[in-house]
Amino acid sequence: MSGIYIHIPYCKQKCHYCNFYSLANGKYRDEFVPALLHELELQKEYLTKEKVSTIYFGGGTPSLMGGKEIDQIIQSIGNYFEIDLDAEITLEANPDDLTVSKIRELKSTAINRLSIGIQSFEDQDLGFLNRVHTGKEALRCIKRSQEAGFNNLSIDLIYGIPTLDTFTWESNLMTALDLDIPHISAYALTVEEKTPLSVMIRKGKMHDVDEEKQQEHFDLLLELLEAHGFLHYEISNFCKPGMFARHNTSYWKGVSYLGIGPSAHSFNGKSRQWNVSNLGAYILSLQKDRIPNEMEILSPAQRFNEYVMMSLRTQWGCDLNLIRDQFGQEWQVRALKDAGKYLQNGLLKTENNILFLTREGKFRADGIAAELFRVDPLL
Repeated sequence: MSGIYIHIPYCKQKCHYCNFYSLANGKYRDEFVPALLHELELQKEYLTKEKVSTIYFGGGTPSLMGGKEIDQIIQSIGNYFEIDLDAEITLEANPDDLTVSKIRELKSTAINRLSIGIQSFEDQDLGFLNRVHTGKEALRCIKRSQEAGFNNLSIDLIYGIPTLDTFTWESNLMTALDLDIPHISAYALTVEEKTPLSVMIRKGKMHDVDEEKQQEHFDLLLELLEAHGFLHYEISNFCKPGMFARHNTSYWKGVSYLGIGPSAHSFNGKSRQWNVSNLGAYILSLQKDRIPNEMEILSPAQRFNEYVMMSLRTQWGCDLNLIRDQFGQEWQVRALKDAGKYLQNGLLKTENNILFLTREGKFRADGIAAELFRVDPLL
């Protein structure tokens, strides 16, 4: 099984915190889809005949695409790859795009899952983030999507926003729970370099994030969602039983995937490749029958580090026996040694030779994983 990610680089406007490649204009709009389809043709051997079980339209803002364009892309995928009959096909959407007519249009396509960028139900937070939609639009679009038959819904929420106090964060979560949404992705606001948010904070025009507040919000997030029957199956992801995000889960489990579109990444277990983050250069290259990407063969240490980073974030944990089988007993012994201080202070635990983050360790997941990283050769 494998997945395909499609990057749609267009947005109505750039959010202050976003560092994903996107354009807040319609440049090269007519040339974009033909280039995308040609890349699919040129990449048709990448997944080595594996069946495609998930397709994910990300961005950018894929909900700016028309239904005919979406159908055209999915049909093209089917021309070059075998798509599983029950494939999960997700489209990221912004609330302001999900009008009654747009939802009806999406429902007529093969899209069977929506991931909606709510971020907050509060207008003051949305203003801080430079989101286009309002809190009322967020509520309306969810109800419209459910009424249209999109039962497999996910929403994104952001915590640790300087304008967001703990009471309002709890209100955001309770609103999501009252709406009976089966999947919630919740992220701590991160200040990425070269984003408008980082510039405004540096100039003193906006408050920086407060890590103590983020910790408080994270603890409340775990408490509320677990009390309402949600599984915390990945650091930032919660779902009702059986409603995992299958596409994203494949990333965390190291399943092969092909990324199509400017800035998209691909992974096949042994190598990683990434497309140029420039739409004009992307289109020009494909017009010349060249895939606009770079590739690196992953060293044993890179593959090990990626496995540790991804697996520790999940409910399935980091399997020490798998490390032994894939990298050798020396790697297994060293991993357990490096994990020792976290096992002693209660941030990690072991069950059946699998390392898991404890509840207290989850907020520090990236830092703990980094302590287990290795370099080549094994030192």
